Amino acid sequence: MKLIRITTFLIGLLMAVLTIASCKKTKDTVKEEVDPPGAPAKTWQEHWGLHHQLLKRVYYDDNVAIYYDANMDPSVTWTFKAMSDSWAYVKKNYGDFGKDPRLYCIFHSTVDTTGELGGGHPASWRDSTHDYHNTIDDGLDNWTYPTGTQIAIPIHEMGHIVANASWGHAHEDQNIWHDSKFAEIFIYDVLMNIGRQDEASRLYYQLKDLREVFPNPESNWFAGWFYPVWNNYGKGPVLSKYFQLYAKYVPSNRDLNWGEWIHFWSGAAGVNLKFQATIAFGWSDEWEEEFNQARIDFPDIKYKD
Repeated sequence: MKLIRITTFLIGLLMAVLTIASCKKTKDTVKEEVDPPGAPAKTWQEHWGLHHQLLKRVYYDDNVAIYYDANMDPSVTWTFKAMSDSWAYVKKNYGDFGKDPRLYCIFHSTVDTTGELGGGHPASWRDSTHDYHNTIDDGLDNWTYPTGTQIAIPIHEMGHIVANASWGHAHEDQNIWHDSKFAEIFIYDVLMNIGRQDEASRLYYQLKDLREVFPNPESNWFAGWFYPVWNNYGKGPVLSKYFQLYAKYVPSNRDLNWGEWIHFWSGAAGVNLKFQATIAFGWSDEWEEEFNQARIDFPDIKYKD
């Protein structure tokens, strides 16, 4: 009888120990991981336009913080490296964008069919609407693969941040390239510098025969203008040089006319680009007058004729 009582006591003691251990393990398992100082917030409540989603941070590193809405497929992880590599290259080529080195990347899956979250928009660190974060906010119904529109849209929005805020200056040039012919060469250049030459090649063949009605019918923005300038005069750095010159010499509240625009791109390339502009867009007496006046008004923009 005594042996039975001892055995029962030992079994009870063992069960108590196991229960305590199990509770401790469970408590340790559910313990929330504490982020290091300076980490981006784990959630972000949208409060701009028609966007009112509570976003969840799914990844971050020194270059990006990536947020998904509740409809995003969590198995989509290609965005992590692709966005980080892209923003790292942007900073290398175009300089810093405020004190926070990270780009905040928001991805929506537009399965709600409302269209309110579709497409994309940017914000820079100077924009209060997105809490002063460099931000790209993009929505598609499918983010499965890093190809085509899926990788182009977020890089396109990075291009708007560059055009709006690089070198501490706003120089969007929408009166010249609308929304946005610059983005085409910007996407191409980024893809070439993040190991996605395959996608860059696909984009090249997609754009090379594209014609626009502005500034003149049959204008050849990509193959006639931006690609030759990029390819012949320095690639990524020539794009950055244009914005540097613009930031240095043009007041932020002033647009360039066409002659001035060609003058500044000539300064970036180091050679007179009037002939290339004529191939791409044609030429006019008005542009000739503007171009000659630009050389007088901005004499420090120098290049070979």
